[in-house]
Amino acid sequence: MYSKSKHTAFIKQEAKRLGFDYCGISKADFLAEEAPRLEKWLNNNMHGEMKYMENHFDKRLDPRLLVEGSKSVISLLLNYFPAQQQNPDAPKISKYAYGNDYHDVIKAKCKEFLERMQEEIGEVNGRCFVDSAPVLDKAWAAKSGLGWIGKNANLINKGSGSFYFIAEIICDVELEYDSPIKDFCGTCTKCLDACPTQAIVSPYVVDGSKCISYLTIELKENIPSSFKNKMDDWVFGCDVCQDVCPWNSFSKPHNEPLFENKNGLLDWDKNQWQEITEETFKKVFSKSAVKRTKYNGLLRNVKFIGKE
Repeated sequence: MYSKSKHTAFIKQEAKRLGFDYCGISKADFLAEEAPRLEKWLNNNMHGEMKYMENHFDKRLDPRLLVEGSKSVISLLLNYFPAQQQNPDAPKISKYAYGNDYHDVIKAKCKEFLERMQEEIGEVNGRCFVDSAPVLDKAWAAKSGLGWIGKNANLINKGSGSFYFIAEIICDVELEYDSPIKDFCGTCTKCLDACPTQAIVSPYVVDGSKCISYLTIELKENIPSSFKNKMDDWVFGCDVCQDVCPWNSFSKPHNEPLFENKNGLLDWDKNQWQEITEETFKKVFSKSAVKRTKYNGLLRNVKFIGKE
């Protein structure tokens, strides 16, 4: 006999068993509030060279177009806040890139999750998404009560901050749904004030084309000279708007061994970064998200901040 409450309880339990920190569920429906925001953001060219953001507009707003017959969006959060920090004198990379590429780690967990759902519930049509398809993951996580979208456009969890990866399982199983929570940013503007490139142009609006994460990862051409002396030593991603967020004072180190740094990268000094060879790049970043920049891209970033 089909039981919404029984299957919902199983899914929440299974998320915990697989190491996810939070699990929330929302009804697979059209994201009416996000539609005009996304359209305006694209029309203002705030996606820069990320032309893929223009594709699949309808699918980004309606999961039923991604997974046939979908009824539920299961949102999952996995903490990546590290216990160890980088050498403070070295060029900086985002905390999420200290260990193995999160895409690989989380996809493996989600695949097992879906298999367990099929064993427990029966025939389940579903797909897993980890930041690699037209899914508005932060919107879904907020809709399912896992946090609110802050003024820096990141999902913020009241108890644990924002250093989380977000994943979804969109499936054709009807479940019990969670409710959104209120916004707790209040009058705080620390993220807007601290952004080195003023990419947070107004509360809740980030001009992606000015964001250091975009400039160091997505941008394939030379970084515009107008950003000289504004990169704050970042060479892969940027954590400034999260580091200054008061809610991240509640962040606790993660428990995922695959996110640990095991190659000594965090101890590198400025010289080691400046003298990196292609052979070292391939060896050190073979399992890391940093490999997205390719060797020449990382070298470009290191040289750019070196000119400041």
